[in-house]
Amino acid sequence: MAIDLASVDEVLATTRSVRRRLDLTRPVADELVRECIDLAEQAPTGGDLASRRWLVIRDPEVKAKVAELYRASGGTAIMDLAARLRGTGSTRERVVASGAHLAEHLDEVPVLVLVTIWGEHDGRGTPGLFDSVLQAAWSFCLAARARGLGTAWTSMHLARRDEMAALLGIPGGVSQLALLPVAHTTGGDFHRAKRRPAKDITYYDRWGYTAEHSPADAIVHLADGPGVTVEIDIDARPRVVWELVSDVTIPARFSDELYEVERIDDTMFVGRNRMKGLDWETTSYIVERVAPRVFAWNVVDPERPGASWRFELDTLGASGERTRLRQHVTIGPGVSGTSTMIEQEPEREQAILGWRRHLLARNMQRTVEGIKALAEGTA
Repeated sequence: MAIDLASVDEVLATTRSVRRRLDLTRPVADELVRECIDLAEQAPTGGDLASRRWLVIRDPEVKAKVAELYRASGGTAIMDLAARLRGTGSTRERVVASGAHLAEHLDEVPVLVLVTIWGEHDGRGTPGLFDSVLQAAWSFCLAARARGLGTAWTSMHLARRDEMAALLGIPGGVSQLALLPVAHTTGGDFHRAKRRPAKDITYYDRWGYTAEHSPADAIVHLADGPGVTVEIDIDARPRVVWELVSDVTIPARFSDELYEVERIDDTMFVGRNRMKGLDWETTSYIVERVAPRVFAWNVVDPERPGASWRFELDTLGASGERTRLRQHVTIGPGVSGTSTMIEQEPEREQAILGWRRHLLARNMQRTVEGIKALAEGTA
């Protein structure tokens, strides 16, 4: 059977949590819900055991009590935060308002589907429980999207799981995983969300080792733009972290290779490096500065760099009090010490790249850990 990839890709790319565009007035036929469950039950399951159970909630009184527990679990806090952010222009204003809308109107959604599974996780990290239900729950969401239904994935209710179990008569030994509001959607098309491209979050053979271009023969070569990524979570707001990462002298405080940085002006700086008795310096050009999100520079040549570096900051937590800091470097495509070594000894390309990326990863990890300590006031 030929599969229409365009349609499949559209469903995969546009299925996400729908909150403000759920139609709260249009009934959802039970036949549609059962079709989605039948399809979801085709998902892989550990031991081939039919342990998943789907609780479909339609009764207005029951939905109202579920909504009360949901709001007590954190929904009210989100509603309060949305009120504080309203009109501030915060980057989080829109998404928080969406969550608040769902919390406020959860009892009005036509159908709530609680996804559960027989079994309780024993904390040993062994497979066979959550890995048998999460994929089925998402398959349900995909099947719903293909039928014109919207869903929202939420697990906030788990903070009151015992009360939810008592309310719904869920027996002991059954784990609740996700609560899925289900409704037809109101007007307009759904578009792809802005996400990091695969090249930024796909690693090859070792954690954090990236490639700018897809390797042709399963081995990353210099021409593929080999890179390194390190990430760390910091208990400080992005603005605090930004003041550190946008200071071009900071990496020299932690690296055992880069020992000094001299600012030339707001767009250029010189880095002085030392390794195994060899000293060299490079000129870097700041190519992107978006506070408090991105700080990037190219080394040697701004258009054809020997290496491209960047810091990226993401906001974490409901109130934006934490930051995920990401540092990334791509080697090439221009001339660098690494490219010169490979040109001289092409048969050792993999060994040279492995050695260089190891050194980069080590110093980058030291840098982000140092920035974390400074931002958290523990340095």
